[in-house]
Amino acid sequence: MGDQRIAVTRTVNATCAEVFKIVCDPNMHVEIDGSGMLLAAPDAKPVTKVGDVFLMNMDREPLGDVPLGKYQVINTVTRIEPDRLLEWNVGMTKYPSIGHVYGYEIRPAGEGQSEVTNYYDWSDLLPEYRDRVTFPIIPQSMIERSMDNFVALVNDRS
Repeated sequence: MGDQRIAVTRTVNATCAEVFKIVCDPNMHVEIDGSGMLLAAPDAKPVTKVGDVFLMNMDREPLGDVPLGKYQVINTVTRIEPDRLLEWNVGMTKYPSIGHVYGYEIRPAGEGQSEVTNYYDWSDLLPEYRDRVTFPIIPQSMIERSMDNFVALVNDRS
């Protein structure tokens, strides 16, 4: 995948099952978001299977392109394996997925610890978006901030 995937890995003080429960709860994504634009996961319930959908409201006002509360992203689970993997594609509610995905991979890292990788992959991005956008859309620093927030949240709970 090379430059079409950004991945950041951290070790946390929680079992794989505990970590998986957190990443499957869309409301937790608000707390660990590294973009500074994620506002809410309205009526979100934990995802459990491929095809589950969760919505996110975004604050794009700081970018100057969309007023506050007018941008909503739909996320659809594309892969899920209990205690090991969650992946979802991203698109706006008015449009289908444009081909990029987020994911979490979880591995045991010792007694009571897990190694968690958060990734963003645009290898399947539709050609019409590749022509219009300079990649990566999501900078490495955003994924790193997200994972630092994730570690703090998980370690505070243990």
